[in-house]
Amino acid sequence: MPASVKLVSIGTALPPYLIDQRDAALASHKAFSSRFGDFERLAKVFESSGISRRYGVRPIDWYLNTSGWPAKNTAFIEGASTLFVDAATRALDVAQLAASDVDTVVTVSSTGIATPSLEARVFETMGFREDVERVPVFGLGCAGGVSGLSIASRLAASRPGSVVLLVAVETCTLAFRLDQLTKANIVATALFGDGAAACIVKAGEYGLAEIEMSGQHLPPDTLDIMGWSVDPEGLGVIFDRAIPPFAQGNLRPAIKTILSRSNLALHDIDRFACHPGGAKVIDALESALKLDRGALDHERQVLREYGNMSSPTALFVLERVIAAGQPQRTLLTAMGPGFTLSCVSLKAMA
Repeated sequence: MPASVKLVSIGTALPPYLIDQRDAALASHKAFSSRFGDFERLAKVFESSGISRRYGVRPIDWYLNTSGWPAKNTAFIEGASTLFVDAATRALDVAQLAASDVDTVVTVSSTGIATPSLEARVFETMGFREDVERVPVFGLGCAGGVSGLSIASRLAASRPGSVVLLVAVETCTLAFRLDQLTKANIVATALFGDGAAACIVKAGEYGLAEIEMSGQHLPPDTLDIMGWSVDPEGLGVIFDRAIPPFAQGNLRPAIKTILSRSNLALHDIDRFACHPGGAKVIDALESALKLDRGALDHERQVLREYGNMSSPTALFVLERVIAAGQPQRTLLTAMGPGFTLSCVSLKAMA
């Protein structure tokens, strides 16, 4: 029987600039209050978001004085490249591996454009082999970390013994827009942070957890729920429909559908590890999954300390779930543009 696929290690990284939520609120007031009549009402989101601080690839003043897609995408390439190296190096160190041991790199990011892609740009810094295979993945948004882990696990299963490195890296703060006087833009300004998470995945005997199964669910007529608009100013967030009510009404049946493909049911799951998109989203997740209020404690803590970093955020949560003593079966979940639900089931090592 071939060896099952294991999650061998997780490494996380943050950019250098801490953004206190109070400072973000003050900066937003400076930027919007005189031009946006509804700002004071919408600004309450800075207090209700469940976030105390976040981290950015640039200091606050830079966001208030920088405009245009070229400058923002340059900041993405620079910031995301550094985050990639930091997170990947930590994951490799924990796994006691060198970059030259990596056979395949899966890079997940949706907050900027880099061609050549990020793993090529850090190729020499990391020390990857010349025959390393590169799998850049774009457009999955908040679901990208979970979907990326699914992709990495299937690549590892297809070549037993090979080492697969997954890196999910995002610079969401670069979507800050001075020109968009909208509710969605204010909410994004209160929620988004930058960060990266990396995982080593390998088919073999040892690891933190066994990757048991994975799946996605894409309901019809959901393209307008979440995503990016693109114009000369840069990326603009799309929150055209209320995400918490949608999650509350659709998450449970979608997860049941995904689990049923592997002959699993909701009662087989000991712990849900969810992407914490925001405080109201976490409340909706607990309601949809019929969990006790406060059950998603690691999710609230990650959100409070780092904000919504998009794709790596769920992996930050998973790292804490495992460190706290992983239950027998954990279902890692995230929702992203599409509107996609992505799941990965992990079993604790005996």
